[in-house]
Amino acid sequence: MTDLSDFPITRRWPAADPGVIQLYSFPTPNGVKASIMLEETGLRYEAHKVTLDDADVKSPAFLSLNPNNKIPAIIDPHGPDGAPMALFESGAILIYLAEKTGKFLGESATERMQIIQWLMWQMGGVGPMFGQLGYFHAFGGAEIDDPRPHARYVTETRRLLAVLEGRLAGRDWVCDAYSIADIAIAPWLRVLERYGARDAVGWAEYPRTIAYLDRFLARPAVQTGLVTPPRD
Repeated sequence: MTDLSDFPITRRWPAADPGVIQLYSFPTPNGVKASIMLEETGLRYEAHKVTLDDADVKSPAFLSLNPNNKIPAIIDPHGPDGAPMALFESGAILIYLAEKTGKFLGESATERMQIIQWLMWQMGGVGPMFGQLGYFHAFGGAEIDDPRPHARYVTETRRLLAVLEGRLAGRDWVCDAYSIADIAIAPWLRVLERYGARDAVGWAEYPRTIAYLDRFLARPAVQTGLVTPPRD
């Protein structure tokens, strides 16, 4: 039987089956990247709900796995060197699982780098900018009288949507086939509705992007991953 006792997080969130991948996450745009990828690849895993409350993400148990106190994180009991391996950062997890399974990372070195390029575009652009838009449009920043922060992130979100809209011309997916780039990008498109920001960013002006999100959401693995682990 696989022994994960060297990982302190397993004392706070015990593994029912330590022989499968342990996922520590919450259904945010970043969190569902990992659960969707696990569903898409068919890898066996066990999901543990780690809320965004400080009591969870800043607990010594969680910090022992991810000192950056952000979800998601995983422990793979069957790591690449024959020993359990812990990993955090959603983009790194996507690349790791793609390499582990040989899925969703292209068929050639060129395709692989194109996919990683668009994954980095999401990690460095879409995620941070859309997240700031959410803060200034729907959450604490909405109470700030100065209109400039909100206007900045609306403008940048619109620019990023235009980049994606152009990329999707004649394409179903961001690269030649469905990939980890799509698993990274599409959940962040979905969150614009939750922020109540679609009208602010002119969502209707991006028909290819709208159709792209619909295709993504129609995938059964996506539907399961979006609610794993459940919020309640």
